Amino acid sequence: MLDIIEAAGWPIWLLVATSVATLAIIIERFVALRESRIMPPGLPEQVLELMRRQQDQADTILRLARQCPMGRILAEVAAHRNEPDAWRLDAIEDVGKDVAWRLNRYLPALATIAVVAPLLGLFGTVVGMIEIFGAYNPSGSDPAQLAHGISIALYNTGFGILIAIPALIFHRYFRSRVDYFLHTMEREAGVLNRLVSHRAVT
Repeated sequence: MLDIIEAAGWPIWLLVATSVATLAIIIERFVALRESRIMPPGLPEQVLELMRRQQDQADTILRLARQCPMGRILAEVAAHRNEPDAWRLDAIEDVGKDVAWRLNRYLPALATIAVVAPLLGLFGTVVGMIEIFGAYNPSGSDPAQLAHGISIALYNTGFGILIAIPALIFHRYFRSRVDYFLHTMEREAGVLNRLVSHRAVT
């Protein structure tokens, strides 16, 4: 690997740094976007039962909001159960926007890497072409310098594409996962809010 990095020249270090950032984001998002961490099973039923038993005091709601993203949204419904419907909906939407922002955190960076990595590879290619042209002179070319320029061009192009492909794949995967979480949380919050609006929870 070190031989490849040496052959690829100094532009490869930009791609190495980019690959490290990509791997860090992917690992962090895999940990952060676990379903058990976002939407623990049975949570909507637990919240509904607390409200029916009138055990949704301020400290209980605060613990619920701190438990997970879905808990934050359902806690907002419980906290404003006695408020007018429009007020409660506004509160739920405000919390939902913050939850959506947190779930999408770092995904724009992953999308940016998917776009920038091939450009960094192209930059390395240009550097390699400069090396190739620098190897040429009227009396003859330096084979070692010519080979080095070709190595820089090809390795950087390859590394750029190699980084961009998984970055794009995981960006799409995480986006679809976040969309699924948001859809499910919106549905559960809507169900609970309708029960509260029709005084089905007393």
